[in-house]
Amino acid sequence: MTQTDVSNLSLELTDDPETQNAVFLAAFNSGRGDLFDLLYRSDAISNLSGQPLTGAARTEAITKLLATGPKLHSVVRDSVVAGDTSLIIVGFELEVTAADGTRQRITGRCTDVLVREPDGKWIMAVDRPVAEHTETLGA
Repeated sequence: MTQTDVSNLSLELTDDPETQNAVFLAAFNSGRGDLFDLLYRSDAISNLSGQPLTGAARTEAITKLLATGPKLHSVVRDSVVAGDTSLIIVGFELEVTAADGTRQRITGRCTDVLVREPDGKWIMAVDRPVAEHTETLGA
């Protein structure tokens, strides 16, 4: 597994969806679940694992997934900011290694809801990727 260099990575989320997307991609592709999980509220919900999880269960699932070295590419398709809430829709392509060792490419759409915390920083509240197509790439 190759990891993204995160030594100069800023985890500062803004109300700019392109910046948010770039931060999430860098943190996800770092392979470090602990780093990626910093982008979530403690009570955030994510179904990145295939089921909605929150708290310690979400952190564990994200850490386990990222330890396998998946690679994520995403493009912002739409976004809306209303006060302290940001809704972002992204198209994604995710390459993962299945349990049997084969590589898979999963494409789909993700709905992300971020909220602005009292300190002014943005943080993930809901992360809901939905797979639309899965393709086997081989071992």
